[in-house]
Amino acid sequence: MSRKYVSCTIEDRIAVVTIDNPPMNALSDAAREELDEVFEELDENIENAMAVILTGAGEKAFVAGADIKVFPTLNPEIARRRLKRGKALLLKIENFDRPVICAINGFCLGLGLELAMCCDIRIAAEHAKLGQPEINVGVIPGAGGTQRLARLVGEGIAKELIYTGRFIDAQEAQRIGLVNKVVPGNELRREAMEMAEGIAGKPPLAVRAAKEAIHQGLSMALDQGLEIEIDRWSYLCGTEDQKEGAAAFIEKRKPVFKGR
Repeated sequence: MSRKYVSCTIEDRIAVVTIDNPPMNALSDAAREELDEVFEELDENIENAMAVILTGAGEKAFVAGADIKVFPTLNPEIARRRLKRGKALLLKIENFDRPVICAINGFCLGLGLELAMCCDIRIAAEHAKLGQPEINVGVIPGAGGTQRLARLVGEGIAKELIYTGRFIDAQEAQRIGLVNKVVPGNELRREAMEMAEGIAGKPPLAVRAAKEAIHQGLSMALDQGLEIEIDRWSYLCGTEDQKEGAAAFIEKRKPVFKGR
């Protein structure tokens, strides 16, 4: 299906999803709808993609926020409906069956940062700028920023960034744990692909189980999270991939995982 704002290509079991809404790749209503459609289609054809890379077109911006032009038209009722739809999309990406790597190729602000934080791993270009500047237009992050940012970087730093609305560079983002790696802009795509390929070569059932255990455990007390871990570990012991992995290790050969 041809789309105006979001494209998806799959090669060697890696899906690359690109948001293309120049000049700053704002996540307009239309772009959000297309992004939702892309992840719905990926979910329906999940065996074709072992990992997903989410990025923006060009070198200027990943996603520099929502479409501010609609803000003057909002009232509390309309705003709530919009945020509910946005929440559903971001949860779909956060809980997607395969790992999602965000390649941050420039400005990553507001809704763009909230989108990036839904991804499993974030790799940023050296020139990237990140922030939650919603306070500057009289609101707060409304698509998960007040919750996910604090979980990633801690309460104090999250409050500072949200209260001040300041931008940080990629190096500071890495220092506080907001991004995993920082690379030169011309190496971003290669770095993301190499990481995605490495993950794609792992047993998919184990990768999914790890994602589930981490995500669910973060919302629970430690003892409850440990029970989730035990449950997923025990389940994997009944899979063909676990037997193959153990046998390959003992026999000193490369395992062949089949997702069973």
